[in-house]
Amino acid sequence: MITFKRIVKSGWLGFKRNSGLSLATIFILVMTISLITSLFLLQKTSNFLITSLTEKVDMAIYFSVEPSTEEIISIQEELFSLSEVKNLEYVSKEEALEKFTERHRSEEIIMESLAEVGGNPLLSSINIKAFEASQYAAISSFLDNASFRDLITKVDYYQKRPAIEKIFSWTSSINVTGIILSIVLAVVAVLMAFNTVRIAIYNSRDEIETMRLVGAANWFIRGPFMVQGVIAGALAVLITFLVFSVGILFLSPKIEIIIPGLGLSAYFFSNFFVILLIQLAAGVGLGILSSWIAVRKYLKI
Repeated sequence: MITFKRIVKSGWLGFKRNSGLSLATIFILVMTISLITSLFLLQKTSNFLITSLTEKVDMAIYFSVEPSTEEIISIQEELFSLSEVKNLEYVSKEEALEKFTERHRSEEIIMESLAEVGGNPLLSSINIKAFEASQYAAISSFLDNASFRDLITKVDYYQKRPAIEKIFSWTSSINVTGIILSIVLAVVAVLMAFNTVRIAIYNSRDEIETMRLVGAANWFIRGPFMVQGVIAGALAVLITFLVFSVGILFLSPKIEIIIPGLGLSAYFFSNFFVILLIQLAAGVGLGILSSWIAVRKYLKI
């Protein structure tokens, strides 16, 4: 315990004595933790964008005559047996007419044309939602040979195909970009933290050599530098968390205008402990690990 106290005290004194480098280390660790926290929030944003784009796409099958209740249940069961199908919604002729009228109520020409036609010219249908935009092609192929094919008068997949393929391209691009950006930012963050700590330790090489000459053990030499890493990491976490909390509260309403429904502020504060743990692992963990590696590798201990 006495030795441990000496290590902690030596680490604290070294942290205060090298205040310039300590501040630089804290600044770099703040940048590093900010990058890692941004990756966490970026994942939420990219997942939300992919889900939003996917939700905007569906396909519909239209029936030549309105199926009976038994036929509807049988068709839905057959469609739900497909692993690609996420959700189904049956729309009767009456429901289709009601939605059409509500959507075009303010368009006089369309409403007059509907009145001229008389009756209900719309068809009953089943709207199909897949888990991913790329799965609609497989569902369309299944419908070509389905047992209820004789009841189908139209499948709108081929009309929607260009939009579906474009959305699939967008979601794939978002995924790939997110992965590449995450790797690049993670590597940059680790290198920034490591090199800053290495410089701080390099400036203390004479002190380390003296400790070695008087017979100090390796762990006793590493200890103060690791304590400095813990102190710098903890202070960096505190600063970063406060900055992100204020920044999220201020920017969230503006982001909501650009990306409605994202709810970044609610997501950030509902994952308060998870984000704090990630920041602690990044800040304190990098501080300790960088100190350990830098002392061992660069000062030949």
